[in-house]
Amino acid sequence: MNLFSLEGRVAIVTGGASGIGLAAARELAKAGATVTILDRAFPEEASEFATKVLDVTSEDAVAVAFDAIATEAGRLDILVNSAGIAIRRPALDLSVEDWNRVVDVNMTGSFLCAREAARHMIAFGNGGAIVNVASIMGLSGGGLYPNISYQTTKGAIINMTRALAVEWAASNIRVNAVAPTYVRTPFISALLEQPELMKKIADMTPLGRLAEPEEVAAAIVFLAAPASGMVTGHTLPVDGGFLAQ
Repeated sequence: MNLFSLEGRVAIVTGGASGIGLAAARELAKAGATVTILDRAFPEEASEFATKVLDVTSEDAVAVAFDAIATEAGRLDILVNSAGIAIRRPALDLSVEDWNRVVDVNMTGSFLCAREAARHMIAFGNGGAIVNVASIMGLSGGGLYPNISYQTTKGAIINMTRALAVEWAASNIRVNAVAPTYVRTPFISALLEQPELMKKIADMTPLGRLAEPEEVAAAIVFLAAPASGMVTGHTLPVDGGFLAQ
């Protein structure tokens, strides 16, 4: 079980105030890591963690936040890139402004945080693990409803994961991703209110249900832990078999 221990490790979780990010923060902490969560706002549920308000699209803000955390802790070992948004509109109705907003948060924000984390990991010389939160929509065309900007950015994150894994392997920085199915979180609250859509999703999933945030968090802990020491550049679907069909 020491393969899953994160004792002495320092972790940052973006988008950590709710949903998958908050679940990941909790599971990383249970494994022994010291966790700081970064988000745009913090509900009471996240009060158990050290928190910082962060706009992941701001290069300067990301640099300041990561530097403060790494300097105070004396190291940085783990980054979970969980910050993300969705604007679910058909391509013909999607404005360039909304397209850019999703690209800025999901894709550029993930890159900025990964780059800053790697800079500190290399400086400390201990290597590290970066886990990006992608989606089954990065590996699928969807079809249940239009979501072109989200699908595009999550597909980009999957290939960014591969590219950074190759680039940073010599520095012993592993870069992986999880690709969750529909997860029962506030992120899909509008979808959860549509029983017919929920039934379609369940029918399309061999295990017959949505995922819980803790199930995705468990996969994130695996990819951050020594247990996955020979895994890099990989995207792990947590999807109940959704993509296997």
